[in-house]
Amino acid sequence: MLCAISGEAPEQPVASRKSGNIFERRLIEAYLSQHGTDPVNGEELTTDDLIDLKQSRLVKPRPPTLTSIPALLSTFQNEWDAVILETFQLKQQLAETRQELSTALYYNDSAQRVIARLQRERDDARDALSRVSVTATSNGAAHTNGDAMQVDGQELPETIIAKVEETQQKLSATRRKRPVPEDWATGDIIASFDVKSTADSQFTGSKSLASDKTGDFFLCGDSDGAIGVYDLKQGAFTTRSNLQSGAILHGVWANDRPVVATSTGAVVVTQEGTVQAKFKQHAGAATAVAVHPSDDVAVSVGEDKSYVLYDLSEGTVLTQVFSDLALTAVTFHPDGHLLATGATDGSIILYDVKTSQPAHTFPATNSAPITGLSFSENGTWLAAATRGSTVVTIYDLRKLAALKTLDVGTAVTGLSWDYTGQFLAACGPGGVVVSQYTKSSKKWSEPFRKALAAVDVQWGASAHSLVALTGEGAVSVLGA
Repeated sequence: MLCAISGEAPEQPVASRKSGNIFERRLIEAYLSQHGTDPVNGEELTTDDLIDLKQSRLVKPRPPTLTSIPALLSTFQNEWDAVILETFQLKQQLAETRQELSTALYYNDSAQRVIARLQRERDDARDALSRVSVTATSNGAAHTNGDAMQVDGQELPETIIAKVEETQQKLSATRRKRPVPEDWATGDIIASFDVKSTADSQFTGSKSLASDKTGDFFLCGDSDGAIGVYDLKQGAFTTRSNLQSGAILHGVWANDRPVVATSTGAVVVTQEGTVQAKFKQHAGAATAVAVHPSDDVAVSVGEDKSYVLYDLSEGTVLTQVFSDLALTAVTFHPDGHLLATGATDGSIILYDVKTSQPAHTFPATNSAPITGLSFSENGTWLAAATRGSTVVTIYDLRKLAALKTLDVGTAVTGLSWDYTGQFLAACGPGGVVVSQYTKSSKKWSEPFRKALAAVDVQWGASAHSLVALTGEGAVSVLGA
């Protein structure tokens, strides 16, 4: 009798009820503990199905080939020959593997070189495309321009320069002496804010919220090109329309007209849901838009490393100015004579609006793109935030240096100064935070913090409310 597993005579033979084969008990029990089946036919088998077999005690004979020294030497020689042969085969396989690895590394290096060359050619082509003067068109009920315009670096018309100067003189003359309005909210009032109401915009792709000058109407857009206007007094959306111009990336107000930047590069001016003008100047997405304090001039920045000025009253493109980096944020100084642009490397460039020349550059605090820029209404401070950072940097335009850094505890996606320059609201996925500057003590404090995930935030009338746009597209109103 021989064991069906080892092929040797078993010391404790047992037979399987399922297959009838004979096994060594210790071997079949070890097999059953792992598999639970008969090793011959695969049927389910347990130790209860094993039958003990009786046999006479066997004495294993010594193999006849190992009874003498010459036989042992012959066995050792055979084993040595086998080891040498296996070693030779392993060396051959190692040499072949090294050759294959060397070939694979060569192909990988060649592929990386080709990819790097193609990326350089792509970047060169994009850069060349971004510097090509594009035909500016404005389509809509109010304006239609069908002729090509060469606007790259074009000087501003005298009428626009005069308007910028007039606006600056008018606003800067009263700014420093302007008192805080009597009905303006105080830090104690803001500290008592809580969610008063919530309205669903149905815009799950909304990225920005814009307040008009009255603080009663708020503009937001969706990733499918739709825009909506939220009426704070009514607590509902009063206007909805679809511009069909790509995803809405940013929006602002020019008096009562919404102006939005889209992912297709178009800048669209609407009024009561109707398109008034449409500009297609950027070779790539228009990432942000801003309106001059005069409400007659708008600016947009884009991935093509340029900013474009528009004459809203005439519906024309004024000039296009290129930089060295893609631009992600833009805002006008409250006086209208400076233009601040944020770049993808985290730097901020101030331009003279009249000459389109850089006036100053604030170096990057980190290498992340600028996500928020906001001038204080007193015209001396500029708040900035970068993507993924919890720190808001406040720059002093009088000293052209960073004045203060505020860690708000959440990655900042939106910034907004109130009209008096006392309160700076910041928001992100971690909540909405208000920082207060007290002029008498020259100290900063934090009167309000709410765990409300938001992508953007704006002040309501007299700072008695904060309107936050959540990541789900809902508009939440915070008030006392």
